[in-house]
Amino acid sequence: MEIKAFIIDATDPEPVAAFWSELLDWPIAGRTGPYIWLRRENGTVLGIQRVDERKTVKNRMHLDLAASDFAAEQRRVEALGGRRLEGYDDGGFLVMADPEGNEFCIIPDAPFDLDDEGRTNYQD
Repeated sequence: MEIKAFIIDATDPEPVAAFWSELLDWPIAGRTGPYIWLRRENGTVLGIQRVDERKTVKNRMHLDLAASDFAAEQRRVEALGGRRLEGYDDGGFLVMADPEGNEFCIIPDAPFDLDDEGRTNYQD
């Protein structure tokens, strides 16, 4: 098997799809039923699925996005309607959320080491 798609739930998928489309520079490729699809060159698809219930707890799975300039990416995420999450200052990763609160991390695009707790001492 291979991963073909990652799906993010949203009560209002249009602004969430617009956020991810701008953030990743992946164009919206189509809409089918409750889904808005973003496509990437290698065929992996990110889908935004309309759901009735709002997000209430931490995601059990999230995306890690690599970047070299954490401060610039944080500003860009916030300008697009996302936000930095509180309580994750230690660890070397930037924990962010999309407009509906779906968590994702910005991680170093350079090699880094992790301790037994999953933290890194990488500093941007």
